Amino acid sequence: MHLRINLHNNITVKINYLALYFDVSSEISRVVTQKYSTSFYWASQFFDQETKKAIFNIYGFVRFADEIVDSFHDFNKEQLLNDFIKEYRTSKQSGISLNPIIYSFVSTCQKYKIEDFLVDPFLDSMRFDLTKKEYCSDEEINLYIYGSAEVIGLMCLKVFCKGDQNEYERLKPQALKLGAAFQKVNFLRDLKNDVLELKRFYFPVLVTDGFNEKTKKVIIADIEQDFQEANRGIKQLPKGSKLAVSIAFQYYHELLKKIKTVKAEDVMQQRIRIPNHKKIRLILKAYILNIFT
Repeated sequence: MHLRINLHNNITVKINYLALYFDVSSEISRVVTQKYSTSFYWASQFFDQETKKAIFNIYGFVRFADEIVDSFHDFNKEQLLNDFIKEYRTSKQSGISLNPIIYSFVSTCQKYKIEDFLVDPFLDSMRFDLTKKEYCSDEEINLYIYGSAEVIGLMCLKVFCKGDQNEYERLKPQALKLGAAFQKVNFLRDLKNDVLELKRFYFPVLVTDGFNEKTKKVIIADIEQDFQEANRGIKQLPKGSKLAVSIAFQYYHELLKKIKTVKAEDVMQQRIRIPNHKKIRLILKAYILNIFT
């Protein structure tokens, strides 16, 4: 798959056009990550180069699917999601897609053996967001969280382990907990948008009791347990991914601690954020902890 270009003095340059297209596609996924999530992007800078590119490719795919169901209100979301999924399936079969986000993701899946049993639950959860507004039981929300977050953690773990299946299986339980913790913190941070604008109630306790100081404490206690279990796995991650994941862990844990200090009624009225100067401190904290673990 090379293109030959003849230059002066009989010099011939071979260009691998598929590798070039993959690089371009990956660069677009990197830009998507940078533009849509500054916090995740700065944490990702601490991955090694190979890991970083793969993580950006995963993020671009899941971000666009999520944007379809969350943001494109003036368009036919169901049709957009169907088209997106169809193009993903077609690309898997043909090995190519002119959608760079999908192509970079499919190529990454092929390289790191990310199978459909991880991708399909994610796409199912995106379909839930088209119509489902309330999650009334732990079983329902756990299924949604598995598809919308936990399998993404497992996709990333596939990249971190670089083909070592034994290491993947060993770290899998903690990766699931970390994905769940991140998603639940997102639910709390985005409560205003989810409940007041999108009319979605992800926590079953919101359906029965509403959001108040009592229910906030119950939700936070559950998330803190997830974080505690996830942290054991972070300490065992490979060198090329450990620091970046540690930084993301510190960021989300700090976000949860801040939400814990904010009144329930205020959480419903604003999106809780971590200022940049605190983010720098979190990087230093993660770096120091990474040295001694």
